[in-house]
Amino acid sequence: MKVFMDYILQFGNLNQQQIDLIMNKSQEIDFHKDEYFSEAGKIPRQVGFILEGVFRYCYYNNKGQEITHHFVDENNFLSDQQKFEAQVAASDYIQAVTDCKLLVFSKKDWDEIGNIIVGWDNIVAQILKKCLLQTIERRSPLVSEDATTRYLSFIENFPSLVNRIPLSHIASYLGITQQSLSRIRKNIR
Repeated sequence: MKVFMDYILQFGNLNQQQIDLIMNKSQEIDFHKDEYFSEAGKIPRQVGFILEGVFRYCYYNNKGQEITHHFVDENNFLSDQQKFEAQVAASDYIQAVTDCKLLVFSKKDWDEIGNIIVGWDNIVAQILKKCLLQTIERRSPLVSEDATTRYLSFIENFPSLVNRIPLSHIASYLGITQQSLSRIRKNIR
């Protein structure tokens, strides 16, 4: 899993023994489209790294509408990190949008890595910081822009996802109806 280790090594140095430990604690798992990695109301049991595919973070609002608020694709971590670390029930769903392949770590194995590798907590903190900044950068413009501009920003930020994600999920992410998204797409062609 060279891609995974290349990602980790951006945030700190590890020797071969540490790399071997991390890889021995990971397990490769396939998720089918629409399967949940984590579900609201349940305690998250694992952290994942996406090797192939796309996931979305979503929740249901007080009207029962499904709201997508985040997409994560290849070469990124997948986790409800705060709830995972605290071992409390998640408030979001993390669902496969496509068929996916992940490297996953159980809570026990994740904690063991942190207890054995000096500096692992710092690496994880830097990864979380990067993920948070990416999320903020991608979400901030959605608050103040009109629907067409939001869609164009989506295409710019997620060029590889536009044709891989159902329009209903993109519309939910953009805060518009699927019909509005269809009109916007038709008008910008």
